[in-house]
Amino acid sequence: MDAKVVTMLEQAGIDTASPEFLRVPTVLGEEGRVLPLVQELPVPVLGIGDQVVWVPLQPISQLWVGSKIPPDFSFAPPPEYEPFFILLEATAADYCSATGRPERDKEFERLYRHLRRRPDGQDANPLFFYLQAAARLYLSLCDVSQAEFEAVVNRLRRSAKTFSLSLISTNYHRLVLEEHLFYE
Repeated sequence: MDAKVVTMLEQAGIDTASPEFLRVPTVLGEEGRVLPLVQELPVPVLGIGDQVVWVPLQPISQLWVGSKIPPDFSFAPPPEYEPFFILLEATAADYCSATGRPERDKEFERLYRHLRRRPDGQDANPLFFYLQAAARLYLSLCDVSQAEFEAVVNRLRRSAKTFSLSLISTNYHRLVLEEHLFYE
């Protein structure tokens, strides 16, 4: 948890008690091209009511707290982890909506695997930086251990893999992520 981020968001009128209602909105540049987020620069945080606040977020590896072991995520995640899943998946859904095209299931699987293995890394796909920023935001608002972070992201990877039927399928987006677009 990062008390500075909590204070900045609360001073801007954003409720930090419910991170599942926050988003990292996709930033579009000239000609509607997605601008990648840079880890060293502030990240946009969208609150309820379309208010955007730019906040500096620490790298994921600096935000892990404690050594809590997560429960088994084989089936459905326990309710206390749902806000983390929702924030990540809603950010991914918003990204796909902003770009006008869903990412393929295999790409989501790869991005989640990469996020788990190299949480402070980089990738050629700008979506990686949005997923990374959403994770950084959640970890700035809630205490999460490294094991919990890895379990959540690995569960998302398995979910994308489960829905993948071919190299070009977009079932994860269609059947899972689009659900988040209706709750805005």
